[in-house]
Amino acid sequence: MKKPFLLMVLGVACIFTTHGQEYSVITTIESVVPMGIGRSRMISNKQDVNLEEFTTERKAGTDTEQGRVKRRDLKIDNIEETKMLNFFSATGINFQNVASNDAIISSKLSQMAANGWELVFVVSGVESDGGETDLQGIFITRYIFRR
Repeated sequence: MKKPFLLMVLGVACIFTTHGQEYSVITTIESVVPMGIGRSRMISNKQDVNLEEFTTERKAGTDTEQGRVKRRDLKIDNIEETKMLNFFSATGINFQNVASNDAIISSKLSQMAANGWELVFVVSGVESDGGETDLQGIFITRYIFRR
């Protein structure tokens, strides 16, 4: 009686431990350009890629690369792009736009959770205004999920 039960427990344990993990990244890019000129989007890829196809190898002592990859070959075609609002309007920061973007992001996070994804990391950064003549700026956040 003990041996069949033990074998069953070991079998179930092996099934759960050999299951690989899958990751997904959702990126939000929110414009901090004044007057609403910039573009804000939520981007996610909808296509699996093979890392090996994009990886080059350099060998010590040589100037050549094995498997050279061209930049145009790195782009994928199948993406999901959700429009979002810019942080700034003509009068400055627009808090209604911030709240609207939060609602869009929350909806995506809820959708991912409902599909079995767990949010494990959030990473963000800013390229902000560099002075009166610099009208560039973005706030980027990457949401990294695992299942």
